[in-house]
Amino acid sequence: VQLQASGGGLAQAGGSLRLSCAASGSIITRQIMGWYRQAPGEQRELVATITSGGTTNYADSVADRFTISRDNRRNTVYLEMESLKPEGTAVYYCRAYLSGSTNYYNYWGQGTLVTVSS
Repeated sequence: VQLQASGGGLAQAGGSLRLSCAASGSIITRQIMGWYRQAPGEQRELVATITSGGTTNYADSVADRFTISRDNRRNTVYLEMESLKPEGTAVYYCRAYLSGSTNYYNYWGQGTLVTVSS
């Protein structure tokens, strides 16, 4: 499985960005897809996930500002980010995995850099 993320860039605080991640290859359609981020000097952290059925989960820090969605026909996951904050500056990674089966189905994209200026 290959994950290709796009949409990162520079935004001002309070602005918006939309990330996309397209999955290709030997995809299991019930895969969970998600976004994680890693700021400089920090550990990678969960941003949001979405199941094939549309159930979402968000980090508390973004729950009222970010929206995750997916297009199962295109095997693509999106992250709409609004009211961006400088602390949101990080490399954002998409992930595709199966709950309880990450030993054999757990894939990461290459990451896309989001920089939020104050």
